[in-house]
Amino acid sequence: MSSPSPFAPVLPLAQRCREAGGRALVVGGAVRDWLLAQVRGGAGVPVAGPIDLDVEVHGLEADQLEGVLAELGTVNLVGKAFSVWRTSHGGADVDVSLPRRDSRARPGHRGIVAVGDPHLGLVEAARRRDLTINAIAIDPLTGEVVDPFGGQRDLEAGVLRAVDRDTFGEDPLRALRVPQFAARFGFRVDPALRALCAAMPVHELPAERIHGELAKLLLLAPAPSWGVRVGVEAQLWRRVHPSLALGGWGPVYEALDRAVPLRDGMLPRQRGRAEALMLCALLHRVPADALLPVLDRLDVHRVARFPTRVAVLGALERGRPLRPPFGDGELRLLSRAAQDVGGLRLWLALLCALGHPAQDALARADQLGVGSRAPEPLVRGRDLQALGVAPGPAMGALLESLYERQLREGIERRGPLLDGLQP
Repeated sequence: MSSPSPFAPVLPLAQRCREAGGRALVVGGAVRDWLLAQVRGGAGVPVAGPIDLDVEVHGLEADQLEGVLAELGTVNLVGKAFSVWRTSHGGADVDVSLPRRDSRARPGHRGIVAVGDPHLGLVEAARRRDLTINAIAIDPLTGEVVDPFGGQRDLEAGVLRAVDRDTFGEDPLRALRVPQFAARFGFRVDPALRALCAAMPVHELPAERIHGELAKLLLLAPAPSWGVRVGVEAQLWRRVHPSLALGGWGPVYEALDRAVPLRDGMLPRQRGRAEALMLCALLHRVPADALLPVLDRLDVHRVARFPTRVAVLGALERGRPLRPPFGDGELRLLSRAAQDVGGLRLWLALLCALGHPAQDALARADQLGVGSRAPEPLVRGRDLQALGVAPGPAMGALLESLYERQLREGIERRGPLLDGLQP
């Protein structure tokens, strides 16, 4: 394999494993995404973050592999029970593991028990994976593709299929991975896989794992409505929370797709606001009294220091009823109302997603500099005290009146506000 390969950083590891009598294969998402890019003529695919490499080493016992890794540099044991080490090679973060046998010890995603087995074999190691497109391995030394379950064929056909119908259902998180992969890659779902997802106990999943898969769907997919539709067809969302058993998802699909260009304009710097927008589009038909329980179930709190939970509630409860057009004074006043609940940009983007003609207002809010924050009050209490106004309720009411006038009229200097108050 030539040096430009994304797997070049693990060549020294693979060579040392071969010398020790083992075989190191690159597995997982990096392989899938690289092969899919080849299918699509080199075009990139949406990824969940920095590309990490996963290496599976066959034929070496845990202590042998640990010795090899120690020779090559610093290594940290991540999971002793199932033999996973984290290291760094050529500037890439690498997770190194033995092939693993999985078994379900108790309900839920956390009930899966994995045990390292260096002699499991290539086919059985691939069998434990969820989808055929995720069960492909590459030998970085030779470039050989190990694909016992037809993952390359499914990448070319654009279809998601389960590796093994008997083992797919052992981890309910896999049911939510299917919609996000379908949405990110634009793949259709094999009917047998959809039936498997429909039978899986997603209600057992912890909220943070639900959020992880949903965030990938909403933030990475070119057309997130497709992934949501897949989940609807597999009856997933209503089992995540009963209030997501919506009658008629059409408006939700439309809102999600209209929100995509606005989302992309926020990413990557405004990830929290982008996720809030997509959640608003997804949840805008959920009854108001069910929003908090649904946000709890989806583990929505803060994202990248942005108050996502508060912003979603504010936009849906206070921003959604607004209707354009808006004048400059109204935009400045609205920026104040929205400041602590996600900002006016989120409210106006939501209106755009819901099909209202708010694009001009959104652009104008940014021109006025009020998309994220309202202008600061020009007059403070100390200014009124200098004019002889005593602190108290009357001062508070006067400050409020002056600030409202400042916003409505777009006043930018203190003088015009104080002129009429001179003693």
